[in-house]
Amino acid sequence: MANEIVLPKLGQTMKEGTLVNIRFAAGDRVAAGDILFDIETDKATLEMESETDGFVKAVLVEAGQTVPVHTPLLILGTEDEQLDSAYLAQIASHVRAAVMVDPLARQVSDAVLESTSGSFAQSLREAEAQARCDRSQSKKPALGSTVPLSRTQKIIAEKMVWSKQNIPCFYLNVRVNATKLAELRSQMNAEPGTNLTVNDFVIGALALGIGHYPIMTGQLAANHIQLSDSIDIGLAISTEEGVAAPIVRDCGGKSLAQISEQTSDLIARTLAGKLSLEDLSGGCMSVSNLGAFGVDSFIPIVIPGQSSILGVGTIQKVVLPVDKQPAVQKIMNLTLSVDHKVINGAESAQFLDSTKKLLEHPDELI
Repeated sequence: MANEIVLPKLGQTMKEGTLVNIRFAAGDRVAAGDILFDIETDKATLEMESETDGFVKAVLVEAGQTVPVHTPLLILGTEDEQLDSAYLAQIASHVRAAVMVDPLARQVSDAVLESTSGSFAQSLREAEAQARCDRSQSKKPALGSTVPLSRTQKIIAEKMVWSKQNIPCFYLNVRVNATKLAELRSQMNAEPGTNLTVNDFVIGALALGIGHYPIMTGQLAANHIQLSDSIDIGLAISTEEGVAAPIVRDCGGKSLAQISEQTSDLIARTLAGKLSLEDLSGGCMSVSNLGAFGVDSFIPIVIPGQSSILGVGTIQKVVLPVDKQPAVQKIMNLTLSVDHKVINGAESAQFLDSTKKLLEHPDELI
């Protein structure tokens, strides 16, 4: 008996998903536990497993399409099962309605509706091929043309607009003398297997600071401020599709080496598209570092659900007086964006000052 595989709701905020990769084609045999699709949600790219055995009778969507939750994606059946043409027309109409905004989906679904008396899989493949050809001819953007948003870009845009409209921020900036930090990092990284980054030191300093100023974990909840029971800090990571900010968990109880191990793992999985919903959920604040791009300082936008974000600039050499003599020092700018609904200026200033002092005396982080 035919079994419709639909797009499940993989998170509380999920309304739709993008089919990044389709692992099976019509006629393929599927076993329970096989990965059917790679699906990009509003949180992460996830793998969707088959819960049953069977043979793929029809694939109803194409890679790259965005569809609402509960939309049929694929039909499984027995090897010799023949699908009724009326049933195919009905389900094709359902999919067409779900993805009506996508011209490619519309072309594919139109072809399905028009050819249910013939080979469903073959007609679908032909329609997909023609639609891809039509779309590829208009893929090269020119000045004055419109460029469609990717799924990730759309999510980032929605979250940033919401943040600017709903999180009244103020901003604090300090200059950190990172000379000792750079020296200590160089010494520690000389040890085999050690690869500490500036971000690891920053996250370690923030975690210690939050321990002294727990209000920095606060979120407004009705008539009270709810503080987090753990120190979880996000790290903004740039990808080809945009930016992800996975969470470094329980930073307050971790050494620099443990923080480094976790950030390295998160970076690797982010770039490989292997983050889970859990990796991207929660966090009391985040770190965004544009120093690698030569940026001196910038004002980052607070991520919805968090109370602050720290912008880290590049480390640059400047001449400063040291013991009344000019000396070359390494300077780094930090900018803290703070949700004023939850945290006031004095508390934020004290927190940022503690972070600055820890980074200027990094031995205290070991």
